[in-house]
Amino acid sequence: MKVLGFESSCDETGVALVEVPATGTPRLLAQALHSQIAMHQAYGGVVPELASRDHIRRVLPLTREVMAQAGTGLKDVDVIAYTQGPGLAGALLVSAGVAVSLAAALGKPTLGIHHLEGHLLSPFLSADPPEFPFVALLVSGGHTQLMRVDEVGSYEILGETIDDAAGEAFDKSAKLLGLPYPGGPHLAHMAEQGDEKAFALPRPLLHSGKPDFSFAGLKTAVLTQVKKLGDAPTEQQRADLAASTQAAIVEVLVKKSMLALKETGLKRLVVAGGVGANAELRRQLNAACAKRQVRVHYPELSLCTDNGAMIAMAAAMRLQRGMATLQQDGSFAVRPRWALGSA
Repeated sequence: MKVLGFESSCDETGVALVEVPATGTPRLLAQALHSQIAMHQAYGGVVPELASRDHIRRVLPLTREVMAQAGTGLKDVDVIAYTQGPGLAGALLVSAGVAVSLAAALGKPTLGIHHLEGHLLSPFLSADPPEFPFVALLVSGGHTQLMRVDEVGSYEILGETIDDAAGEAFDKSAKLLGLPYPGGPHLAHMAEQGDEKAFALPRPLLHSGKPDFSFAGLKTAVLTQVKKLGDAPTEQQRADLAASTQAAIVEVLVKKSMLALKETGLKRLVVAGGVGANAELRRQLNAACAKRQVRVHYPELSLCTDNGAMIAMAAAMRLQRGMATLQQDGSFAVRPRWALGSA
């Protein structure tokens, strides 16, 4: 069985083809991805209308590219999956509309997938896939959650952010430092030249004893420091503030992850989402997990961002377990707001 997956929830257009064996882990056959970063940089953030229009332009050429890579035709696809939510409504409609239209033309069923479930299961595409059960740290621009995952579709939220997500803290702090969009990777790069102890920034809820997060106060503290530095801070001062900001975010993420592992008694951690690509976060999580004899798993760096492979993979794993509600009547609906626990 082959699953074609479409992702267009925000500012990446992704298409991928996954093969589902009778037993064993599904295999990625081909994928293609287009990022809209260059288009949105002039605005300092994602412009929803522009994002939707660009998805429309990219999705069919990317589909042709994937099928060519895989050396197969659309007639050989068995199920077409798409991101149903959460995300930008107009952007979600692109992949949903294309998936359902293509399925109708081919006489194939469709399957709507939760975007965060795609991230959550993306490490199963890596060379070192995890095993159930595990604690998952979902950490991205819009979401920061710790979850207990017993199986596909069995998700218990252990803790989540009460305001800004970790990715927002990275991006908003980077913007305050005058760094281009998307700010997180630029801040991490600048932090390499800085002293993380130069600024005493807060670690909100660090000692709360609960696996919940809060990053809005950190963003405000960064703003205060930027104002203190004045209109012409030195490059070293900016690098020091970047390093101090990253250190605060990473310390909170690591401590809360260790707390969730302790509370559940599990010995396996899965990290997914765009912030999971941060090198300092990976370094500290690796060290903390090694100290506690916990296995930690990450998606491949190329799969940390939004992509079609994670959507096709989530669909494949649901199909294998008989948990997929397939549709073939041409109807669909997107869900811009959608709690993962109800997926």
